[in-house]
Amino acid sequence: MTGARKGLLSPRGLRRARTTDRGASRVFRWTATASAVLILVVLAAVALFLVLRAWPAIQADPAELSAKIAWFPADTSLLGFIGPLAFGTALVAALSLAMAAPVAVGIALFISHYAPRRLANALGYAVDLLAAIPSVVYGLWGVIVLAPWLAPAWTWLSDNLGWIPLFSGPASQPPRVILTVAVVLAVMILPIITAVVREVFLQTPRLNEEAALALGATRWEMIRTAVLPFARSGIASASMLGLGRALGETMAVLMILSPGTLYSLKLLVAGQQQTIAANIAAQFPEANPLGVSTLIATGLALFVITLAVNMTARAIVARGAQKGR
Repeated sequence: MTGARKGLLSPRGLRRARTTDRGASRVFRWTATASAVLILVVLAAVALFLVLRAWPAIQADPAELSAKIAWFPADTSLLGFIGPLAFGTALVAALSLAMAAPVAVGIALFISHYAPRRLANALGYAVDLLAAIPSVVYGLWGVIVLAPWLAPAWTWLSDNLGWIPLFSGPASQPPRVILTVAVVLAVMILPIITAVVREVFLQTPRLNEEAALALGATRWEMIRTAVLPFARSGIASASMLGLGRALGETMAVLMILSPGTLYSLKLLVAGQQQTIAANIAAQFPEANPLGVSTLIATGLALFVITLAVNMTARAIVARGAQKGR
């Protein structure tokens, strides 16, 4: 063995080979670094744009806002205007996530561990296609098809469970209410969560599953002890991804919901809540410059909420990874 080969095969030579960065490798490294920096630059640019364009509304007096903006409530500050919109946004997103996440986990488990191969492939393609449907189509479906179907159910909830504040009524007819919107958004985010969770389930180490089965576990016990613990952080990430989609949804909410600006938990009564994105879409075409600044200020609030959701998701994933170690 020559001296050069000995040096290459020695631990010191291996370390030197790993740290050598030349030619195409160096170009790739700098390209990847520039891409990562570009993401931060774009994020900072968006934040700066929102702050600068929202600043006239932020520093304006509430009396000036109500005097110059036709749809701005009287005797209300900017924070007082944003608060109910942020509440409605968070409420409808939380409701849709509570409906969609358990169903998505069940569908993903069926595709990954129960369905025959051909059926699993067909269902996987269907889930991916559902994720590509535009939100305006979901909105039309919600208004024309789903709302009439749900009207008897919402009436029954109001009549029989009206003692619960969430279902106090009477239920509005037609049901252009926050609960109808939540159902439509749950259907919208269902394929997104399902697709991500399915891939996480399929990445479960095969040895872990076989070891659980070899010890006498049933298929459900194997899933409960091997698959679900491994996929816990992935399920959280997929849920936060769906939540982010629900937070920013515009057209479906605008087409279905009868808006209001109240801090209300009444899910079956129209004219109670409104979301930030839908309010921007509804008011932007006829807004004057100060009105545009006010709408951008609400967009800044939505930007902060979305960042908080993503940071929470990253913290959950990191904590799950540390526990997994």
